[in-house]
Parts: sequence; C-alpha cells; structure tokens
Amino acid sequence: MNKYRSHNCSELNEKEIDKNVILSGWLHRKRDHGNLLFIDLRDHYGITQCVIENKNNFFSILEKTKPESVLKISGKVVKRSNGTENLDLETGKIEVLIKSLEILSNAKELPMPVFGEQDYPEETRLKYRFLDLRREDMHKNIILRSKIISFIRSEMLKLGFLEYQTPILTSSSPEGARDFLVPSRLNPGKFYALPQAPQQFKQLIMVSGFDKYFQIAPCFRDEDARADRSPGEFYQLDLEMSFVEQEDVFNVVEKLMINIFKNFSSKKMLHSKFPRIPYNEAMEKYGTDKPDLRNPLIIYELTDLFIRDDIKFELFKKLVKKGSVVKAIITKNTKEKPRSFFGVNGQKNRAPLVWLILL
Repeated sequence: MNKYRSHNCSELNEKEIDKNVILSGWLHRKRDHGNLLFIDLRDHYGITQCVIENKNNFFSILEKTKPESVLKISGKVVKRSNGTENLDLETGKIEVLIKSLEILSNAKELPMPVFGEQDYPEETRLKYRFLDLRREDMHKNIILRSKIISFIRSEMLKLGFLEYQTPILTSSSPEGARDFLVPSRLNPGKFYALPQAPQQFKQLIMVSGFDKYFQIAPCFRDEDARADRSPGEFYQLDLEMSFVEQEDVFNVVEKLMINIFKNFSSKKMLHSKFPRIPYNEAMEKYGTDKPDLRNPLIIYELTDLFIRDDIKFELFKKLVKKGSVVKAIITKNTKEKPRSFFGVNGQKNRAPLVWLILL
C-alpha cells in the first residue's frame, strides 16, 4: 500500500464503510461545530468529508491548521447520518472518521481563498497562479483542455493523419505579425525567431511526400489580444492533406468538430452537419461572413414596402425614389442603445442604405 493514500478523494462510497483508509490532499475548508470539526479534503480527483471529535488528540492541531495545508489522514469510513448526505459529491454518502493526522505542509494565510468561485482581479490571479489553478473551475478547464487535445489526436489518427513536430527556434519570416526573437549565445548579435505558425515547415513535410499531416501547433506572435485569440502565443490544430479537393478538407474538419462538441459540450447542437451559406447570401442576410447562428440578427430588405401607396413614411419614400435601399433588423430590449451599438453602415459599391431598427 502507498504510504500516503489507499484511495483518492473521489473513490470512497458505501462499499468501503467500516474500512480503514489513508487519504492525502489539501484542506479545502473547515467547519467547526464545537465537539466536532468537519473538513473537506481535496485532491485532483475530488473531495471527501472528514470529521474529528474533540476528544481526539489531533483535534487542537487540526483546529489551528489553515486552509490549503497538505494533510495525510488515517481513519475509518462511516455512513453519514440521514439528512446530511451531499448528493453533489461522489463521496457524499460517507465521511471519514479521523484517527490520526500528519501535516505534510503547513499553509500560511492565503492572499486569495481557493474555496468558492469569487471573482478576483486578473493581476492577483496571475501573481498567485498556483492558487488560482486549484480553484474548481480553473482545475476543470485544465483537465478539459487535456482531454480535448487527447481526443483530437485520437480522432486524427483514426482518419489516417500522422502527427509531426516542427522546429520552435527558426529564422524570421515575412508574415502578418511581428516575431518574438531569442538571442543566440553562440552567435552574439544574432537571433532566432519563434514561428508565427508552422507554415513553411509543414509545407516542407508535404512536398517531401508525407500524405496527411497534423499538429497541435504553438504559434508565437507579438501582437495585441483579439476577441478569439490570446496575445503572445496560442495553439491551433494545423493539418494538411495531399491529393484532395475542398470537400475532402471540409469532411475531415466537420466530422472532427462535431465529434468534439458531442463528447465535451453539454449544449444542444443546432445542426448535425455544418450549414453551407454562400458568401453573398451571408453578407446580405447577416452583414458578415461569420454569422453567429445561435442568435442571428437577420437583415430584412424592406425597400418594396416604401414604393406602395398605402405607406405614408415620406422620408423613406423619397430616399427610395432616389435609389436608396431600406433594410431592417428586429431587436429586443434595445430602445436605449445608440446607433453604433448595431454596427450598421452602408456597404461600398452598393446603393446607399437606410436602416430601420425595429425595437
């Protein structure tokens, strides 16, 4: 038996009642009930509630121990009393009655608590990143990222792709962003550049006769942050295929992305296949070539309405006679928003647009 634990903090259930166990983990939180002290012990896998009685010699020690101290606990698994079960936890029907305790690492007063999901300033979170990553949502995000990357690799291999690595230290290339430079110790005054993307290297692989390439590629760009991209570095799924047409690429990416969301998202998928929207239709209907179909703002052309005699909106009727086009979007709860909120402007090389916002 491992001297630090016989089980992890998500394993114990009613089958282990009356067994003696050893658990190790972080003191997630404490609840002092006078004669009893309850603690939640946390490790990578989950949380187990442990309880100690005031007659136990370790009671006073645990009473003074601060959250996030690392503990090794030996005790007996017992069933929780009726009404105290926590069905949100895998271990919610049992608790460990502490017999002995060893403090493996004593924590000091924390600059930011790990328990709970309070919103802290980014500067604080980054300064104490080792604490931030212990928080439940952050911990789950890191695990999710790992699982998705493993899943992508598995799916790409099933589709006949092989993963190839490309160099990180390279020469500068004339692309869209500025390069990050790394000074060379052996060649004073000379610098390596970090790749903005594996573009030239993957092309070298493909012209060398390798058939299907992919890589979870790190990209380094000295540019400002974007809404969908972190500044400095980001990762992308990079792939290449030989002797294929556009539809072959679409089929691979569509299958991969749909399978990722089926396996890792709790959201209901709107489509079982990617909708195909011609560029001109997308621009006319949504005003962008990448519309958000979850909540689309659809543009309707109403020019014909202002030709009719029964419509008395003279301002628009006059503009239409001069060649203007009337388009409208229907929105809700936006009466107080300025015109800039809607981002509507006339398009170049088109008839002048007159916008009607129906609130």
